[in-house]
Amino acid sequence: MKNISFSNLKRATTIKKLVKEEFDLVVIGGGITGGGVALDAASRGLKVALVEKGDFASGTSSKSTKLIHGGLRYLKQFDFWLVKEVGSERAIVHKLAPHLVIPEKMLLPLIENGSYGKWLASIGLKVYDILAQVSGDDKRKMLEKKEAMKLEPLLPKKILKGAGYYAEYRTDDARLTIENIKTSLQFGAVPLNYAEVTDFIYTDKRVAGVKIKDGITGENFEIKSKYVISAAGPWVDELRSKNNSKKGKQLHLTKGVHLVFPFEKLPVKQSVYFDIPDGRMMFAIPRGKITYVGTTDTNFNKDKDNVDIDLADAIYLLSAVNHMFPKINLEMEDIISSWAGLRPLIHEEGKSASELSRKDEIFTSDTGLISIAGGKLTGYRKMAERVVNRIAKEIEEEGASKLEECKTDKIPLCGNVGFKKSKHVKKYIDEIYNRIKPDGFSKHDAWFLVTNYGKQTETILETYATLKNKDIYERMAKAELRFGIDYEMVHTPMDFFIRRTGRLYFDIDSVRNLLEPILAEFKTIYKLEDAKISEWRVVLLAQVERHSSFNLDRV
Repeated sequence: MKNISFSNLKRATTIKKLVKEEFDLVVIGGGITGGGVALDAASRGLKVALVEKGDFASGTSSKSTKLIHGGLRYLKQFDFWLVKEVGSERAIVHKLAPHLVIPEKMLLPLIENGSYGKWLASIGLKVYDILAQVSGDDKRKMLEKKEAMKLEPLLPKKILKGAGYYAEYRTDDARLTIENIKTSLQFGAVPLNYAEVTDFIYTDKRVAGVKIKDGITGENFEIKSKYVISAAGPWVDELRSKNNSKKGKQLHLTKGVHLVFPFEKLPVKQSVYFDIPDGRMMFAIPRGKITYVGTTDTNFNKDKDNVDIDLADAIYLLSAVNHMFPKINLEMEDIISSWAGLRPLIHEEGKSASELSRKDEIFTSDTGLISIAGGKLTGYRKMAERVVNRIAKEIEEEGASKLEECKTDKIPLCGNVGFKKSKHVKKYIDEIYNRIKPDGFSKHDAWFLVTNYGKQTETILETYATLKNKDIYERMAKAELRFGIDYEMVHTPMDFFIRRTGRLYFDIDSVRNLLEPILAEFKTIYKLEDAKISEWRVVLLAQVERHSSFNLDRV
């Protein structure tokens, strides 16, 4: 699969194309849902544009628990349809990008007075396997206390009764989003980040396009389109208000918080899904150098563009982890990074944040604006299919030729070239390690490259070989940055450090170490003034502080 140029260095040309041409569909929102919609619609033959007011995946789609999972807890709510759909989707998304969607064994400890007794866990996991069509070694196993302690010695021996052992998948949500968007380029889609919808264009009282403010130049332009889909996540209701169609069901935003620790501080041997004393459940997930935990589920009605983690959030999660892993005794100073995101759920009267359904819903206004909200990361592809089917039906009713059926379950995502199974990814990691080891890189460095970029690692290594920096990590980071600028619309250092590489969350020290070399590279490539570099330096340092430091001012 050849890399397609996708760069803000060519932004003027992209905008000229958006203004000049008339599209079948404009997708608002560059998160996982919008990216999935763009790929689905473009691969069925529609002429598609996608606009995102910030960077791609800068909202909810870079701040989830980063699991492609089946939603075991929804069995307790008897939501069998949701469990069946997202359970089945796990295997499909893994097949589309096995380097990004990685099998992860999950341990479910059974404790005294916990959410799951042995019988309920056994039956529940069995039903889970059946609904999700799980086969082979991934089928659930029920473990006795001794077996569970052997798998995870950190578990609380006094109250442990046994465990369930089953399969899920781990991912990087922001990378999954950008690869969906990049894959849509192969079918002619025209995506643009930093392009905010300020209003809609109307013809005969029907939505016929969008008005855009360029977030980089401040200029305004319009995109004409037959249909408009809003997949703007937490901002869906704002766009419905602009369209004068915010009526009936509305969004209910809840906040999910995650904390990051050095792996040696929380050295779990595999992912653990465990009880919290208040009756909720929580994840502890090892990932390379770190282990992260989450999540909270609280109502949110503040500034959606600035979702902070306060002291109470951190204390809540710390207490929960220390309760399940009593040998650890984590403290505030052990937190090295964090993130918080919003879930755009559908409001249901009388239900608490954690009781709200994770099902997606589609709203169509009198003017034809189609909005989709709710849902889970795991189900993004089916959400996209449902909303594009809605347009397909309208096209057919208007007498046009019938749209093709959805085929995104068969389209490999960018980076997946020749990866049929996980073993092929592991083999490629070994190959990359053997190639970069002589320069002084570790196996973890090879793992990082392949699980972020897949076979696109080849392009990065080609660039790396041409650079002259003595420091190998600076050289590799600059090669990654150039790839991001040329092929992934990276425009700011925040795009690079947070959403394209995940370094702010998973390797925050590397952000501190690489900050100056990366800023210097931006200055050279984008021909920037010192004032702009200074501005970005302040923003980056503030982001590092915001994600790693907790104090009483943040209560």
